Amino acid sequence: MKIGNVKVDRIISIATLLTSVVALVLVLKKPAPVAQPMPAAAAAQKAQSFQEKIQQLDQPKDPGQPPAEVHVTADEVSAAIAQAAGAIPSVAAGQSSSAPSLDSANSIVAAGAPEVKDYQVNFDGDVAHGQFLTQVGGKDVWVTLSGHLGSKDGYATFDPTEFKVGDLNVPVSLVNDALQKKLLEQRDRLKLPDNVGGIKVENGELVMTQR
Repeated sequence: MKIGNVKVDRIISIATLLTSVVALVLVLKKPAPVAQPMPAAAAAQKAQSFQEKIQQLDQPKDPGQPPAEVHVTADEVSAAIAQAAGAIPSVAAGQSSSAPSLDSANSIVAAGAPEVKDYQVNFDGDVAHGQFLTQVGGKDVWVTLSGHLGSKDGYATFDPTEFKVGDLNVPVSLVNDALQKKLLEQRDRLKLPDNVGGIKVENGELVMTQR
């Protein structure tokens, strides 16, 4: 009987070890990208388009008319973040970037995240997908975060629906409390620009409403 128990314990130990190895491989494995990279020229054009759309929210409202609404694509958001980080130049020489708008776009996608080496953004229906490369334990690891983007009392909100480390799915219930705590700590970075009254993802686009 003892021998049988030893064999069972040994099998369990081996199975646990194999599971740990598989999990480690999945964590270090690069997942399928949520978006494709853009050429620099195209990214610069998308960043300019983002700026032009944001500027529309600065226009005064006509009496009796509803607040203006702009629809921003994931490529435009990605390009705006890249431009804010200095990864791509402005299209027009001497063009100044709108720091509050770009910082807000950056915060919306990656607020509270550790140092990010690379990132991708995509919108699918009413779900926002963000994927970024960071370091965990000295190893480069891709983190994928999906969820519903919204706003409340002048601040961006995020309710996750999926969380992956590498190619390993992590139950949202295990990370949501920590994520919300981190977002609360970074609340100042989630403040919407003065000209933006609300945000949401709808039909594969980021919809921003004039304040």
